[in-house]
Amino acid sequence: MLKDRIVLLISFIILTIACSSNENEEEVLNEKGTIVSSTDKPYFIGNDPTPVGKKWEKSEDKSDEFNTDTFDASKWHNDPASDGFGWYGRPPALFDPQNVTVNDGNLNITTLKYNTPKNVNSRSWTHGGAIVRSKETVKVGQFFECRMKANKTVMSSTFWLSFKQNCNTGPFKKLELDVQECVGRVHDGTAAWAKDFDNIYHSNTWRHNRPCDTAFDVSKQAPAKKVLTEKNNSRYFVYGCWWKSPKEILFYLDGEFTYSITNPPADFDLEGHLTMAIETYDWNPIDENNIFETASYDELTTKYDWIRTWSLVNE
Repeated sequence: MLKDRIVLLISFIILTIACSSNENEEEVLNEKGTIVSSTDKPYFIGNDPTPVGKKWEKSEDKSDEFNTDTFDASKWHNDPASDGFGWYGRPPALFDPQNVTVNDGNLNITTLKYNTPKNVNSRSWTHGGAIVRSKETVKVGQFFECRMKANKTVMSSTFWLSFKQNCNTGPFKKLELDVQECVGRVHDGTAAWAKDFDNIYHSNTWRHNRPCDTAFDVSKQAPAKKVLTEKNNSRYFVYGCWWKSPKEILFYLDGEFTYSITNPPADFDLEGHLTMAIETYDWNPIDENNIFETASYDELTTKYDWIRTWSLVNE
């Protein structure tokens, strides 16, 4: 009897190790053991929108499982001085590459208050966040998604597309496609319209005002949102976007279709860079009760378990 139990126990251990080491496994489990993603197509629950005769193929140069302890500089920028945009952050928080790490299966972007303000790009910065952008671009027709857990501070946690613009060489319109933009904490000083930004799925399409874009003299936007019953920092969520056409953009939350934007302020027909920016806002300012000096590393950090980009191809 004892021998039989030992054999069963050894068999179970061997099976467990084999399953956990299978690099080609199709499902990934979250902390509660619930399936949260598939590695051979975008994460869909319920209705699968994949067109008949098509299948999804992962674009590896715009995807990352973050399963090493090294930031992959062949895929990502983390320094605003060299990413082609030159945006160092919204004061008082600097986009600081030192706040970007890869470990424990995550891309980590940490927030902090500097002991001594940093002087960068002719400004003084009291706090730090960071921005990470893909080196390759995403285009119309592709699906891109991430599994993200927000930090618990007043700063943001985001997943979006940034588009280059140049008044001399073009393109002349300045676009922005936000898949998710939220914060970890709101307070009495938060703008009234943003009181639910710590428990929200918030997407947007922007055409920003630029001197050489003569079609508009003010910035235009077409947003969509869903207020959640959970805080964005309470767990990992899967945020997905199918950029189906220049005028139709579909958004998914934890694999389920949530809403679409079909009236963007411009045709979204340019190519954009995947962007993860952790920044400060004047509409959710740093208040006296902030947690930068008392919170744990986990509370101060936005974590990306993975980022994946997909293209439709013929079966």
